[in-house]
Amino acid sequence: MSNTETTPETGKRTERRRWNGTDLGLIAVFAALVAGAALVPGLALNGFGVPITFQTLAVMLTGLVLGPARGFAAVGLYTLLGLTGLPIFSQGRSGLAILAGPSAGYIIAFPIAAAVVGWLATVVIRRTTKARALWFFLAATVTSVVFVHTLGVLGIALNSKATLEQAFLSDLVFYPGDIIKNLLAAAVAVALHRAFPDVLVRRVRRRTQPTQSA
Repeated sequence: MSNTETTPETGKRTERRRWNGTDLGLIAVFAALVAGAALVPGLALNGFGVPITFQTLAVMLTGLVLGPARGFAAVGLYTLLGLTGLPIFSQGRSGLAILAGPSAGYIIAFPIAAAVVGWLATVVIRRTTKARALWFFLAATVTSVVFVHTLGVLGIALNSKATLEQAFLSDLVFYPGDIIKNLLAAAVAVALHRAFPDVLVRRVRRRTQPTQSA
């Protein structure tokens, strides 16, 4: 169900949507996707025990496909379930104790990153139909660098007593994989938007479509 308003200043129709069963189902499905990506065995190569997993791929894909609010809800649900005790973090870990470990910054960053890249996806959808996969890739890359990697470095530094320089250097091992994962997330997101435009594309367009004068 949705409520519609017309703003006289802009002549545009804005929608205030309540989440329906489909929205809640998508949130649950993508939360499970992030959990599944976290449970794929990863490689801890950065010296602080933070493994390389498919989680960032799932997080970016969630935001790009669902948009900011539902993307944040899906990844936030995953994070909340993990913190309450379900063993769905990387390497089967769970509980609040993980916030005292080197992975804390990355975990905190994931819901924020999903919301930010989801918002950027709506901007791309509103403004262009060309090279959308490239723009999605750039959005995911900027988001991962600014939020995931920055908070990840801070988490390593705070919880392992490493210097910021040491934490930064250890985080660099994630960049090559993230570039590949962001490319995959962008390509899959574009394919899903083409196959299921009602998930996000038409929602965005309805919110910016001018109303016809009576």
